[in-house]
Amino acid sequence: MATFLYKLGRLAFRRRGWMALIWVLLFVGAGFAASSAPAAPPDTFSMPGTESQKAFDLLDERFPETSADGATARVVVRAPGGEKISAAENKAKVEKLVDRLGKGDKVSKVDDPFKAGTVSKDGTTAYATVSYKVTGTELSDKNKEALTKLLEDTRKDGLTVEAGGDAVETEQEMGGTAELIGIAVSAVVLLITFGSMIAAGMPILTALIGVGIGISSITALASTLELSSTTSTLAMMIGLAVGIDYALFIVSRYRAEIAEGREPEDAVGRAVGTAGSAVVFAGLTVVIALSGLAVVNIPLLTKMGLAAAGTVVIAVLIALTLIPALLGFGRRKVLRRKDRKKPFGTPHADPNAKPKLGTRWARFVLRRPLVVLLFAVVGLGAIAAPAAKLELGLPDEGTFATDTTQRKAYDMLSDSFGKGFNGPLTVVVDKEDGAGAAAKDVSAALKKFDGVVTVTPAMPNKANDTATLTAVPKTGPSDADTEKLVKKIRSDISDVEGKTGSEVLITGATAMTIDFSQTLDDALIPYLALVVGLAFLLLMLVFRSILVPLKAALGFLLSVLAALGAVVAVFQQGHLADLFGVDQPGPIMSMMPIFMIGVVFGLAMDYEVFLVTRMREAYVHGARPGEAVVTGFTHSGRVVAAAAVIMISVFSGFIMENDDMIKMMGFGLAAAVLFDAFVVRMAIVPAVLALLGKSAWWLPGWLNKILPNVDVEGEKLHKQLGDVNGGPAPYSDPERELERVR
Repeated sequence: MATFLYKLGRLAFRRRGWMALIWVLLFVGAGFAASSAPAAPPDTFSMPGTESQKAFDLLDERFPETSADGATARVVVRAPGGEKISAAENKAKVEKLVDRLGKGDKVSKVDDPFKAGTVSKDGTTAYATVSYKVTGTELSDKNKEALTKLLEDTRKDGLTVEAGGDAVETEQEMGGTAELIGIAVSAVVLLITFGSMIAAGMPILTALIGVGIGISSITALASTLELSSTTSTLAMMIGLAVGIDYALFIVSRYRAEIAEGREPEDAVGRAVGTAGSAVVFAGLTVVIALSGLAVVNIPLLTKMGLAAAGTVVIAVLIALTLIPALLGFGRRKVLRRKDRKKPFGTPHADPNAKPKLGTRWARFVLRRPLVVLLFAVVGLGAIAAPAAKLELGLPDEGTFATDTTQRKAYDMLSDSFGKGFNGPLTVVVDKEDGAGAAAKDVSAALKKFDGVVTVTPAMPNKANDTATLTAVPKTGPSDADTEKLVKKIRSDISDVEGKTGSEVLITGATAMTIDFSQTLDDALIPYLALVVGLAFLLLMLVFRSILVPLKAALGFLLSVLAALGAVVAVFQQGHLADLFGVDQPGPIMSMMPIFMIGVVFGLAMDYEVFLVTRMREAYVHGARPGEAVVTGFTHSGRVVAAAAVIMISVFSGFIMENDDMIKMMGFGLAAAVLFDAFVVRMAIVPAVLALLGKSAWWLPGWLNKILPNVDVEGEKLHKQLGDVNGGPAPYSDPERELERVR
């Protein structure tokens, strides 16, 4: 592989004008295709095989006029100063509001609280449910703004009015600022790392080109492949991250080759042949991790994972072709100013220069490997401890910021009606004939369950083959007791089903959240086994070792557990909640563990491949195990640290978001990269390799014969180019020399 990539890099360098033109045409073409493509379909969420999804589909089929997936808004109204909401003057104001709500565009119906009986026992508060003909994503900003204006007009009448639901306008405070913060910090870090504006700008430019092509391609294919607008979210985050990382390593290796006395074209070829090989395999680990999300069997996650994987493939191709072309244009300009005056073909490195920080750190770890290993493992273990108390759920409006109308409506409902009114259960009774009568028996049975506050009257459809009713639990939607109640109803309702000859299904937002969490829990172990297993085999090919891939996988698990522990401590237990702007500690988002595993595993293996590949390269070329570790840190330590700081800054920007879910994701990913890059890869990896010595690179003879030699470290390439122990050969024409040797 190294030989092929060496030739590819030189070809891109020589044909840099054509290569740059090809990528520009791809960028423009993808943008044109995206601009002329049909609009993306609305966001849809489904969980095939779950009871809540089955019930949801049944409602959509049997109650087409109600639009089961239509948007809703619950408008909560409270009388001023302890007055009764049913008082003549207040009642007239509420009826006026209900009338105006019913005349709204795309509104299918509005439940009058005085007719529907949705008035609190103390008579001070009532709520009206507004149902729409279209989904929340299909509602225009104009529709949502009209609802907001109605609320403001009613407040002027003296009533307290708030609203929740997916039809309510959500405040967007940052509007892309998180990405801009990440890019700005990345630029500063790259400038400090390279000491050159051209070298610092190259990774950012190519990453933006890659993300642009990826996102435009997703947009262009959205209608054909039914990709919703959220599909590109993960692709943008990961594409930007790996795009900068991969370009960073190619440029860094080019500068290192120049410093060793290579000519530019040879340096580019060697950089792509060696660091480019690491990029290919690092990219493969990310693609495996993202594509593996298909195991979860949730279409939305599958599409997000595959779209992001496609963007990673683009980032790899750009690193292997466009970066060499740009280096052909830049040549000296990517070097530090003091190195630009030195002629090519002569070593730039100062043998008397002070050792780099990475070199000094590696030597320190080699002197005290056991102490460093114990300190790092115990420290991460302590941080991971809260993960043992992890509680999963999906964020609801109870986790919104306290100044939002959704959170105010949520709190008003909880105070006046009980916590369960924020998470009612929709019960669907399916019977070929007489569903209405069967639903009455179901209603009677539901009322006997401890934890059910009230059950609404059954509502059969016109064909009387399906009926719905609503059961309100005593506890809130994210409460563990609510989950226990749903599971108990599902298991114990079979007696009523047998008696009435019907099928009883439970759905609604609360039930779907419970099923979603269960689906993710069930998929976690298979997903982890698939991703880690395939990556283990891949790393075994790269490093020709069993213990190094095993160490990489165990270190990743430790960093993920530590990150989950930090998330639980802040977002569930409330430690340092004020510092991170967490208004309401609660359960951790259900998709957090599996999402973190997918994203962090890919990035962690990036750092592992880039750092350890240079160690393996030195070891193959004759260095002792300890010397190989020092060489890896000397050449790659600073670059890996810079890449990690860039990722942390990108993810940390999302902590500033107003939405607790986004805040949690940003915090978790930033913490995971921090622990993995600076504790696992920078401390545990060299400590373990120091303790293992030559055993780290052991591979059984029979397995060595079976595994194909992909030559990531470029051993064959160096031999064919006439290098001695991997050092620079006298420059003539390496391309001709390669052909001569063959």
